[in-house]
Amino acid sequence: MQFMQNSQQVPPVAGSMPAIDILSAHGLTKVYSNTRNKVAATALNGLDLHIHAGEFVSIMGPSGSGKSTLLNLLAGLDRPSAGSLFLQGQDITQMTADRLALFRRRQLGFVFQDFNLLDTLTLGENIALPLSLDGMKGNTITQRVEEVMRLLGIEAYIKRYPYEVSGGQQQRAAVARAIVHRPALILADEPTGNLDSASARALLALFQRLNRDLQATILMVTHDPLAASYSQRVVCIKDGVVFQSLQRTGDQQRFFQHILNLLAQLEGNNGLE
Repeated sequence: MQFMQNSQQVPPVAGSMPAIDILSAHGLTKVYSNTRNKVAATALNGLDLHIHAGEFVSIMGPSGSGKSTLLNLLAGLDRPSAGSLFLQGQDITQMTADRLALFRRRQLGFVFQDFNLLDTLTLGENIALPLSLDGMKGNTITQRVEEVMRLLGIEAYIKRYPYEVSGGQQQRAAVARAIVHRPALILADEPTGNLDSASARALLALFQRLNRDLQATILMVTHDPLAASYSQRVVCIKDGVVFQSLQRTGDQQRFFQHILNLLAQLEGNNGLE
């Protein structure tokens, strides 16, 4: 499966040219105003963020840090009050609504906590939706869907409805739907939130495999340090700015401990949302 057909980016190799940003945010600011009370709340305060092609990055931070706002801006669901946001070299803050909708459909893949599968469609039909919406037809859709379901180990459930399979299988179908159109960037919002521990570990291992074998670029928002330890880099944000970025070195257990130490430094005893 040639996953990144919409992007010519490849992950960095030691001794090669510097990695190319697939996502670049500069001075990203979002202020929410309450006109009735004349009160303004700053969710993001000049945040800078860079994601390289082929990276698997987790975003963490305390409640109110700006994680959800950041994800909404990256997804094109909201617009910043100031700053620029480049995806695939295009500033999405300057796009018209129609152009942004097309960009989102073709360049972004979404994995949600609640799966967001349609119960009236089979798993295969759910996975095919991004291709159908983009005007793809017939055998091409069938081939793509079968290919991605085999990749994720759910090909036997192509004609099953969401309510006929387990939560883990539903989430794999959601991942399949997110990657079937070969997006430049996968955005995952607390994807393990509704899974048991075994299914959560299986999903995170799947993300690792997609990232390692297919060079999928993944940005995952999570409150779970164990989930974050599956990624290559953790970016902690606090008060609307990047507090610290932690690169994985060594094995996963060591990285997990480094994440715990960072969260302790970030939050003290206040905990995460």
